[in-house]
Amino acid sequence: MHRPILRLLAVILVLFAIPRAAGAQTTSQPPASTAAAPAPAPAWTGSIGLGFSMNRGNTSTTNLNLTGDAASDPKKKGVWKFKTLYLHDKTDGVLSGDRLLFDARYERTITTKVYGFAALGFLEDHFKDIDYLWAPGAGIGYRLIATDKTTFNADAGLGMKIEKNPGTDVNSDVGVLLGDKFEHKLSKDSAITQAFNALWDAGDFGDAVYTFTAGVTAALVAKVNVKVELLDAYVTRPPSTDVKKNDTALITSFVYKF
Repeated sequence: MHRPILRLLAVILVLFAIPRAAGAQTTSQPPASTAAAPAPAPAWTGSIGLGFSMNRGNTSTTNLNLTGDAASDPKKKGVWKFKTLYLHDKTDGVLSGDRLLFDARYERTITTKVYGFAALGFLEDHFKDIDYLWAPGAGIGYRLIATDKTTFNADAGLGMKIEKNPGTDVNSDVGVLLGDKFEHKLSKDSAITQAFNALWDAGDFGDAVYTFTAGVTAALVAKVNVKVELLDAYVTRPPSTDVKKNDTALITSFVYKF
């Protein structure tokens, strides 16, 4: 099996295991009272998504995407967030897309509006000649909007950019992080989202990696949504002249929420 698929399957297992383990630890015997107590908020929430398309005829194309995310209770002072994405495309039997993204993040509330964060990002992209790119970092964020329907956060920090390209040594530099995340709920199970992340080389801001996503999620049946998302990845200095700077992908998937 292709190496990134094995990695992604491992990540998905973790995304399922974390909520299950946390739920088992927080489960306790009901109090000795006849009064009905309100159901507690779930310790973890998340989703697993799958998208697949196939075309056979004048051209032969196969597209697969797998997504996963998990987050601890947002009402707690400290919140864990995990997210992953895998894209795999073939055209006429030839690999035309192969990308794995993973992000782990911890946010700690400082004041009502201000929070601190620590994050670890990972990217593997066959067609951008990136064997791996690790981006650990930490910083400060601000909640510009925080209502039941709409959230909009922006944050910045410092970290490391650790990159390995085919046939080269590992390159490590201090990195500058900047990002934002927006979500507006149209209903209980429908929302529009947007996120932007930038990673600059602190010694040369002309060397950067940008990612942008925008999407919409709508309820299909109980616990199953359909999601359409645009992903744009831009690298200012690709490893070689044969690699294009910009990649875009339109991802459609069915998402199971837990």
